[in-house]
Amino acid sequence: CLEHGSCHNFPFEERKETMKLIIAALLAASASAFAPAQVAKTSTSLNAFEDELGAQPPLGFFDPLGMLTDADQERFDRLRYVELKHGRICQLAFLGQIVTRGGVHLSGSIDQAGHSFDSYPNGIAALFGENAIPTAGLLQIIAFVGFLELGVMKDVTGEAEFPGDFRNGALDFGWDSFDEETKLTKRAVELNNGRAAQFGILGLMVHEKLGEIDMAADLPIIGTLQ
Repeated sequence: CLEHGSCHNFPFEERKETMKLIIAALLAASASAFAPAQVAKTSTSLNAFEDELGAQPPLGFFDPLGMLTDADQERFDRLRYVELKHGRICQLAFLGQIVTRGGVHLSGSIDQAGHSFDSYPNGIAALFGENAIPTAGLLQIIAFVGFLELGVMKDVTGEAEFPGDFRNGALDFGWDSFDEETKLTKRAVELNNGRAAQFGILGLMVHEKLGEIDMAADLPIIGTLQ
């Protein structure tokens, strides 16, 4: 072995190759530390929505639950669609509360038995409670809402310009005559009104239940909720 030198050369060459592999692995690990990580991707994804409609003062872009983390435009549009729908429903609910509690009801009878609309209680008590409307009436309401959801309040014709656009080529009310700035302003107003209505109807529901534990509050316009 000493004569040919092979016994010492082979282990040295083997160790040399091993060191090359170790160094290459360390370099690769070091390079990955400076490569764009998932955090950067997430930040870029969120930045893409910071200028979207609804990111308004004083909160700006507000996503405390991280629902838009790694989201694409399709995901954002879906969440905006849901937000608009909830806002519109809550605006109708809040308006219905203050109108009926203000003493304004439909005239005539609500059923063939001759019960008037104002003979039933206001608020959630009209649906659940001793004096609630009959089950058949509740089923009619559910069926009507289902009809609107499945056949009317949606983009039927595929002409929507933005999430929540349900004009379907028929209900325009002069929308096409507005400039882009006016359109954005009106959409922002609807978003803000919907957000406020969600808090508003939640507050009315809470106050209505407070009356059951003798903590009723005398609210402006509608008085004490019972």
